[in-house]
Amino acid sequence: MAKRDYYEVLGVSRGASEDEIKKAYRTLAKKYHPDVSKEPNAEDKFKEVQEAYEVLSDPAKREQYNQFGHDGLNFGSQSDGFNFGGFGGFGGFDDILSSIFGGTRRNTRATGKTRGADLRTSITISFEEAAFGTEKEIAINKYETCTTCNGLGAESRNDIETCSQCHGRGRVIVEQSSLFGRIQTETTCSNCKGSGEIIKNKCKTCNGEGRTRQTARIKVKIPAGIDDGQGLKLSGYGEAGTKGGIPGDLYINVTVRPHEIFERDGLHIYMEMPITFSQAALGDTVSVPTLSGNVNLKIPAGTQTGTKFKLNRKGIANSRTGVTGHQYVVIKVVTPTHLTNEQKELFTRLSRTNEESSSFFDKIKKFFK
Repeated sequence: MAKRDYYEVLGVSRGASEDEIKKAYRTLAKKYHPDVSKEPNAEDKFKEVQEAYEVLSDPAKREQYNQFGHDGLNFGSQSDGFNFGGFGGFGGFDDILSSIFGGTRRNTRATGKTRGADLRTSITISFEEAAFGTEKEIAINKYETCTTCNGLGAESRNDIETCSQCHGRGRVIVEQSSLFGRIQTETTCSNCKGSGEIIKNKCKTCNGEGRTRQTARIKVKIPAGIDDGQGLKLSGYGEAGTKGGIPGDLYINVTVRPHEIFERDGLHIYMEMPITFSQAALGDTVSVPTLSGNVNLKIPAGTQTGTKFKLNRKGIANSRTGVTGHQYVVIKVVTPTHLTNEQKELFTRLSRTNEESSSFFDKIKKFFK
């Protein structure tokens, strides 16, 4: 297909000023940019607009185009058509696109800033510490900002200069020959490793890194009600960034040690309470341990193994919601294993009574009949 007239593409007259051409390009580039446009064939139109602006924004190329048209530009010597991979030297394409879309594009100067890495560790606490909350101090090896140069990496700011190879961009345009002509690609600058800067005199403490490996001691507040396997996030307590980059985060996995008598289910606590035959048969008041101290629990006469009693709000309190669970006491009637002669006599006398007079035993007797 024959190329359209460049003035027609941008919608300007042949006598249009540089500002008019630039304004037209801004409008059309925003309209047809493939990242935002929903127009049909937006990418092709965007390339056409770029091609027109590349010619009309350059006084020499514009004059040549005005005299000889498309044939006079001789673009074939560079490539079979336009190279839309890099417009670093084509009259400020990137600057214009950056101002349109608010992005940081190839012509911007490299900052060298990188975010610090996130770190992970674990901590073990007791059942009571998980219930009531606590504060622990942990030690962790990580990169911290160098205190000698304050992260600069150099002896002083005067020891830092702009990279002469990439001119502070951190990236360079490499031009190569191919079957399709000359192709431009962008890559990280090998001279400054992408930072855009060269340090003449590195900091002797961190050797130019801006960070040093240290053992940091961090106080961690464990909230009340945390459960086994839950995690904590400490923002900004990971490794230090480089060149003033923000630090990473620290993630802590919490392990809660099992308790001797308590078991947890959410905010509720369960425990097994052993009682004797006589306590189960006659009833009694027993002292039951809770997280907040011992409380008295009345055991009714005739209580069976597996009977469950609830102690209101004696469970785990959630510090975030304010909700407190309950404690459940499960009764276990203990069978004695070592009896004195007197106790054996008493149990023998008891066995001669109508001890089996219950609906359950009646069902068993009917089965054997």
